[in-house]
Amino acid sequence: MQSNGIFFSAGRFEYGLFLDELWQRSSIIMEQLAFFDIPSPCIGVCVTDARGYCNGCLRSRDERFNWLTFSDAQKYDVIRLCTQRKRRRQLAMMKARQAQIEQERAALNPQLNFEPEPEADLDFGGFELD
Repeated sequence: MQSNGIFFSAGRFEYGLFLDELWQRSSIIMEQLAFFDIPSPCIGVCVTDARGYCNGCLRSRDERFNWLTFSDAQKYDVIRLCTQRKRRRQLAMMKARQAQIEQERAALNPQLNFEPEPEADLDFGGFELD
């Protein structure tokens, strides 16, 4: 079920479409000051997940707090890491959604479930070929 750009599944929020929209609108939402050489990837969604990464920019706590003291090379590295984290999160969400769809399809029509069933222990002790 989808509502307002947020995916709902089993009582949990999955921020799939919501985060994508925020990433696309990040230049509109947060304008960076002109005197920073490399703008912060912050998009104004400053909420951390269970692992300590920001749900908006996907930076760790240290990366967020030390941004102003980082060199340009360190800032580029943080941006590269954020991009990798975003791709991994999107891939995990896509795989989870595909698995959920497959489970729903299998539950709705078990005749079309082509997954191999676990083999039962068969006793071929009395079987002989003549």
